[in-house]
Amino acid sequence: MNQIEPKGIFGLSQRLPPSNAQAEQALLGALLANNKAYDRVSEFLAPEHFADALHGRIFQAITRRVEAGQLADAVTLRAEFEHSGLLDEVGGAAYLGQLLTAMVGIINAGEYGRAIHDAWLRRQLIDIGETVVNNAFGAEPELDGAKQIEAGEEALFKLATDRGQDGGFITFERALTDAITIAERAFHRSGAVAGLTTGLRDLDKKTGGMHASDLLILAGRPGMGKSALAMKIAFGAARALMAESQAKGAETKGSVAIFSLEMSAEQLATRLLSEESRVSGERIRRGEIGQREFDRFIQVSRELASLPLHIDDTPALTLSAMRTRCRRLARTKGLSLVVVDYLQLMRPTVGTRPESRVQEVSQITQGLKAIAKELEVPVLALSQLSRSVESREDKRPQLSDLRESGSIEQDADAVMFIYRDEYYLQQRAPKQMAYDSEDKYQTALDKWQRDMEQVHNKAELLLEKQRHGPTGKLDLYFEGEFFRFTDIDLVHESIRG
Repeated sequence: MNQIEPKGIFGLSQRLPPSNAQAEQALLGALLANNKAYDRVSEFLAPEHFADALHGRIFQAITRRVEAGQLADAVTLRAEFEHSGLLDEVGGAAYLGQLLTAMVGIINAGEYGRAIHDAWLRRQLIDIGETVVNNAFGAEPELDGAKQIEAGEEALFKLATDRGQDGGFITFERALTDAITIAERAFHRSGAVAGLTTGLRDLDKKTGGMHASDLLILAGRPGMGKSALAMKIAFGAARALMAESQAKGAETKGSVAIFSLEMSAEQLATRLLSEESRVSGERIRRGEIGQREFDRFIQVSRELASLPLHIDDTPALTLSAMRTRCRRLARTKGLSLVVVDYLQLMRPTVGTRPESRVQEVSQITQGLKAIAKELEVPVLALSQLSRSVESREDKRPQLSDLRESGSIEQDADAVMFIYRDEYYLQQRAPKQMAYDSEDKYQTALDKWQRDMEQVHNKAELLLEKQRHGPTGKLDLYFEGEFFRFTDIDLVHESIRG
């Protein structure tokens, strides 16, 4: 008859957390015998990774001495621990000598270190699992089920990214090879775009397209057309991805993820359809379109249905949830661009409580930059501007206008502002009651109309920061009726043609 194994809480077997005391002793012995063995583990191993706190304290002392250029052996450590009164705590001089006998060979130091680190990872996984179980039983009443999932995913993500094994130096030869690969890609692509196209020729010329791991900020006051421009860029990128795959006769690889925290997926789809079909979005909503326009609307929708665009319109999305969804999309469909509309509507990671709104926004921008680096995709995030813009005579935005800026400017690889003079000039239309004669009113009205004609459908894209290239102003053409941005010279060419 089989013996019944003792059961612990929740019916799980009672087991000791993973540890490897022999590996810990063997590694410490190897380090004491030859300090050069430290180089084999210094990049990923830390004192807290040891299951035995005594061993962690000894490793910490060895680390301190080796990194200071001093000898760390049984004699010097004994003297150090005696001086600090900790010799008995680390097992005395006899235990330091015993560690030397546990050494098998310094050539195995790396393997011992990895075994210790793996056991630590497993203990962290157990801790995370216990926290998830306890929270599910109600240990944190303020966290509902969805938030508990986010908190668990965030803990796992931190463990995966902070485990100390990633990163490190790469050779300059490897860096040169990567640089040449990027340059070659730009050479073979039309328009010398090394990155992912924005769909705007002049912007691509200025930036070389959107590059992997970059955080791009597009900011502007309400009514400037931030969302319309972001959708133009997302649409252009998705179309380029599909065209590139079709040219190779392959399935589309990569996709564009749009996180719309302000507008619904249906509203965004309507905007894209309006832009491409050139049917007024406002008239679409009111049903004021003829049969011909409706037919064109349906035809365009069929053409756009295959675009690799994915829209998530969850309001008040947390950073951890966004990261999880991006990683899932990257794994299943491939991911080439992330668009966030807009970052001030996001919430920080579950479980964090920033002291101020500025700190909260800083956490969000740092998290978006981390997503860009981890998934190696560009992230385009929209941002609001402070009201200080409205109090100036020249209302063109500046970097200091970034709302609740914190580290937005610091974390971003590029910062762009969208500005339309027409928006402000329209608000300054002369009113007849403000003039004491019809002639003066008519003169003011004529001047205003001339000024409006000069700025009609014109927009400025101000590239105020670009970490890898020049800054400057780009002129764009904006048709508000269709939510459509285009290169202004292309519009002039089509008119002349």
